[in-house]
Amino acid sequence: MFTGIIKSVGQIETITSLEDGKEITIASDFADEVSIDQSISINGVCHTATACDAETFTVQSVAETLRKTNIGDLQKDDSVNLERSLRPDQLLDGHIVQGHVDATGTIKNIDQEGTDWLFTIEYPKEHSNLIVGRGSIAIDGISLTVANEQDNTFTVAIIPYTYEHTNLNAKEVGDTVNLEFDVLGKYVVKYLENRGI
Repeated sequence: MFTGIIKSVGQIETITSLEDGKEITIASDFADEVSIDQSISINGVCHTATACDAETFTVQSVAETLRKTNIGDLQKDDSVNLERSLRPDQLLDGHIVQGHVDATGTIKNIDQEGTDWLFTIEYPKEHSNLIVGRGSIAIDGISLTVANEQDNTFTVAIIPYTYEHTNLNAKEVGDTVNLEFDVLGKYVVKYLENRGI
């Protein structure tokens, strides 16, 4: 489990094709603290460390992950948002993020408003019942608040600190982002559907 508070931006060192996926090595400033089998969120996708040294750690992504997230689009030298799994003694500063991506979205517009940035993202319409104004959403693993929603797009406001300390500053219109909807909202929707409401 994660919080959506990005602790580090890593850089892709190598990507190696496997029989059913890819092996990805990432340079990170917390690599020396990583142990094999630890969970790490990479752009909001939960991965398991399979190797590590003082400067890098390695994970493996299966074909399903590559198809359903933007992990399959990564190239050498790309920057990725990183978060280590939540410890029991940590504060839950963002919101509950599982690292299980529900869908990908496409950045339709990026505007600067004062010192903030407004990102408008288009997402698959079948998920529209999971987007709530002022509700939480994880975008590439970042815990954010939906500023407004319309049809199958929503907008989030990015403060300067978040913009500078995540990979959002490298994003462009047309880029794909990983979306994880609020898990509490998903449970409510499932409950209501089962009740026929």
